[in-house]
Amino acid sequence: MKNEKKTMVSFVIPCYRSALTLPGVVQEICDTMGGMSGYAYEIVLVNDASPDDTMDVIRQIVRDVPGVTGIGLARNFGQHAALMAGFHEVRGDIIVCLDDDGQTPANEVGKLLSQIEAGSDVVYARYSQKKHSAFRNLGSKINEKMTRVMLGKPKELYISSYFAARRFVVEDMLHYENCYPYVIGLVLRTTKNISNVDVTHREREVGCSGYTMKKLLALWFNGFTAFSIKPLRVATVIGVMTAAAGFLYGIYTVIKKFVNPAVPVGFSSMMSALVFIGGMIMLMLGLIGEYIGRMYISMNRSPQFVVREKVTGGEEKED
Repeated sequence: MKNEKKTMVSFVIPCYRSALTLPGVVQEICDTMGGMSGYAYEIVLVNDASPDDTMDVIRQIVRDVPGVTGIGLARNFGQHAALMAGFHEVRGDIIVCLDDDGQTPANEVGKLLSQIEAGSDVVYARYSQKKHSAFRNLGSKINEKMTRVMLGKPKELYISSYFAARRFVVEDMLHYENCYPYVIGLVLRTTKNISNVDVTHREREVGCSGYTMKKLLALWFNGFTAFSIKPLRVATVIGVMTAAAGFLYGIYTVIKKFVNPAVPVGFSSMMSALVFIGGMIMLMLGLIGEYIGRMYISMNRSPQFVVREKVTGGEEKED
């Protein structure tokens, strides 16, 4: 009797300051997939130059657990670059991405896989209540607004770091070689066949989020400058509106002077207008400069990521 071919599932986990949580996440994946028939699996762990001993933990996991590959990046490139590094190593028919802190429930991956099997190209986990800090929840709301306005994300679609995608989606994403990857933007430009499944979001048991305000701002700015020209169009509209307002105000000033010659010329109002218009011009020039700078860096082929080391173990596991 022929052995039934199993669907290969590749788990990609970007790792940063997760020495204490990562073994539990890997064990949960192994326990969950071991109880599911019809699937083989592999795990790719990408250390994003974590300052703690995360890479040492990854090496130990690779030695102890078959089917695990460890990737160590040369410096901190960010979560999305780490995901892209992992995508280059996967062999699966379905790729699942999740966090390294244990807050994304690996034991509910069956919900994502079932939705993929039902026909979706990409499935995002949706949380009824996120257990992040108020700062991270605020960041998520801003990110949701940004992806809707700048990237055309459907209003009803919930985006999270826990998702599953078909192989062809990841292969198309790998065609993007510029140094500013933004996985959500790459997914949205590849397919519209995206759905959600409800899962439970857990409390963080150890440590705190690696996202600072600086990193979140850099991520948002990368998202809307790498995959959208809407900021430039907004700048154009604001420029037209400012010019129109200035023209109308000039007409108003002339008419007022004709009607009442005794009206003094307003120095304060003039300075206010100059400061406002000057500030808007500098803002628009800065935005244009950001686009040009990113083009310059991309033309110089700045690396998306640099792999310092790769650690491989045994073959993938089957149930």
